[in-house]
Amino acid sequence: MPTPKRSLDLDLSRPSSGRVYDYWLGGTNNYAVDREFAEKQLALAPEIREAVRENRAFLRRAVRHAAEEGIRQFVDIGSGLPTQGSVHETADEVAPGESRVVYIDNEPVAHAHSQILLEDTADPERHRALAGDFFDGPELWERIVGEGIDPRRPICLLTVALLHLLPSEREPERTLAFYRERLAPGSLLVLSHACVDTGDDRAKEAFEEISDNYRSRTAVQGSNGLRDRAAIAEFFDDFDLLDPGLVWLPQWRPDDTFVGDPARTRAVAGVARKPGR
Repeated sequence: MPTPKRSLDLDLSRPSSGRVYDYWLGGTNNYAVDREFAEKQLALAPEIREAVRENRAFLRRAVRHAAEEGIRQFVDIGSGLPTQGSVHETADEVAPGESRVVYIDNEPVAHAHSQILLEDTADPERHRALAGDFFDGPELWERIVGEGIDPRRPICLLTVALLHLLPSEREPERTLAFYRERLAPGSLLVLSHACVDTGDDRAKEAFEEISDNYRSRTAVQGSNGLRDRAAIAEFFDDFDLLDPGLVWLPQWRPDDTFVGDPARTRAVAGVARKPGR
């Protein structure tokens, strides 16, 4: 059970998607209601635990690549809890003391936990947590800039394991286009997304049931955003995909050899650069 420095106003009648994700990662910032929900989803799709860990490993590799390219600004929308291999820790491993990171999540409890966790692991002058929603668009961007992110310089924008949770009828592609347009040339878009192109009908049915469970028990609202690879690729629009392109999670510039079929992670990932000078 978490032991925060100060008490949180917790609604433990329903799980938090951020804490559920933390549980799958092997973290300790979760409660019984989260663990119960998480285990029920694992019963439907046991590969979830491996998928979320591969997703976090992808995030670390992508952030490390961005930092090695010289990017020093990171905006993580839908960040959940900044634990178990966070953006700021990874960026600071490459360039200690140089990177500014803004975490954004729309779950009040995830935001509160983030603020507490950052007190222990982060530099409050450079690492911040905002309560905000992806769909806030212009309002959220203004707040991001207000936290010291300079839109004139390259930014690494992360939407990792986010877009498949957003209702399709709200057209998240339009909101993402708004953020892409405001990034300076040379910026990177880091994206991962559950993918239904597995050729496994059982997996697709399980994903749909899990999406229904999230909508009924957590803060996720609206229809699911499950997509095939072609639809996911459209999120990058005219950005230039870096090698090896849009691939299964373990295939994006792996540190180690992945044993087995990478498609079993049921999610694809890619990093793309905004063209221009």
